[in-house]
Amino acid sequence: MRQQLLGRGAPTRLIHDCRFRFVRHVLRDKIQRCRNGGARMPGAHRFPSRTLLLASFALGFNALAADVAPPRIDVGSGVQLGIDVLESEGFAPLRGKRLALLTHPAGVDRRGVSTVEILRRAPGIKLVALFATEHGIYGTLPAGMAGAVGQFQDRIDPRTGLMVFSLYNGRTHQPTAAQLKGIDALVVDLQDIGTRSYTFTGAMKQAMEGCFANNVEVIVLDRPDPLGGLKVDGPMLDPQWMGVSLVNEFPVPYVHGLTIGELARMAKYQPGILRVPEAVRARGKLTVIAMRGWRRSMRWPETGLPWVPTSPLIPDFAAVEGYPMTGLGCIMGETANLGGFSHGVGAEYPFRGIGNKYVRSDVLEKELDSLHIPGLQFRRVSVPSSRTGKPATGIFIEVADWDAWRPTELSFYLMKLDCKLSPRNPFAAASPFVVQGFLRHMGSTAFFNDLVAHGSRVDVDAYIRAWQAKAAAFQQQSRRFWLYE
Repeated sequence: MRQQLLGRGAPTRLIHDCRFRFVRHVLRDKIQRCRNGGARMPGAHRFPSRTLLLASFALGFNALAADVAPPRIDVGSGVQLGIDVLESEGFAPLRGKRLALLTHPAGVDRRGVSTVEILRRAPGIKLVALFATEHGIYGTLPAGMAGAVGQFQDRIDPRTGLMVFSLYNGRTHQPTAAQLKGIDALVVDLQDIGTRSYTFTGAMKQAMEGCFANNVEVIVLDRPDPLGGLKVDGPMLDPQWMGVSLVNEFPVPYVHGLTIGELARMAKYQPGILRVPEAVRARGKLTVIAMRGWRRSMRWPETGLPWVPTSPLIPDFAAVEGYPMTGLGCIMGETANLGGFSHGVGAEYPFRGIGNKYVRSDVLEKELDSLHIPGLQFRRVSVPSSRTGKPATGIFIEVADWDAWRPTELSFYLMKLDCKLSPRNPFAAASPFVVQGFLRHMGSTAFFNDLVAHGSRVDVDAYIRAWQAKAAAFQQQSRRFWLYE
């Protein structure tokens, strides 16, 4: 989302119309997704991407506009998010404290009301500043890349009059002593997607480091892992790739099965995760406001909660499922222009549609079918291309059997297939800079070295079996941080 989609001066009627259309879309799409196991299928009702983002902005991102009452969606007596529980308890943990809030557009209660607005209007609560990470407080900034793309500096928020302190400024992701001056507690309300390299859990962890070093309490408002709390999959992060780039902050499998509040507990209580002296970690104060009604067996559609896009390319639960399936497998083509794979078909199906620039879609479909990956089915799709005017074609990935599905498996077969279909091995051709970036995301040096040495002959099955065993051990070890069964 590279431009401001809806300004403060937009007509109120337009905002209400967009909200009405978005709620109607959510209800219609929810019925379709229930029929399809949670994913929006080709041919299902969908808005053009700009309209969907506009409507999403009106529902969640623009809930701060003082002249427009935020919409309230009746979600019955289902899952209560951390912010809902906090409100039901009269904001007791926050009273008497000067507060800052780290959040983004998906930081809303179960009725779609922004946590910023809730805390601003709460009686007896003093919200004095905001903090923002990648994509900014309203989700309007691009993803971070090389150079200054996506970076932003401290500024006054014109909607609330509060200072927005940047944790994506090109210098540090930790709040500084100057930014935290006069603040007693930092409230964190960020929606994660259950995958290690998605940056919001890293932003929370680095916020904890800065706060603990400056004797500021951290209060995490918990939210669901959209993939549920039972899927744990993919390689662990090798110790040498633990770093400060937000994508590699936790020593966990690529799909970790933990909520953001549970990850906060891991960072606080497991030595060696926070980059602070042990004495600082021990005295640091963490409060996690747990959800009510959430169970580990719940995928996002089963929570009854509306999905607010967490970033421009995660507009829905289908993209959440797709992120671990294709993100790593497409990274060489998407970021280094070395591999042949890319995700999306035209402007549709981010992380759920894929293509390869070296082969036709029908050839790619046959190659994917021949892999016989449990739980997945592949089909060709075509969407109009706004750039060329001609149909864009690709392969849509359907999760046909959730229980059999291993979220990361396809990505590693895409890497193997990339070595087969590309004119040269893209992993062997990568520069040291690209290799480091890839490994910070993927995590396994051994698998990468095997790709370089053996290309399309790499034994993916052997790695998957080894990773499954380690993921199962991790799941048992991490139970001590669980807040839910």
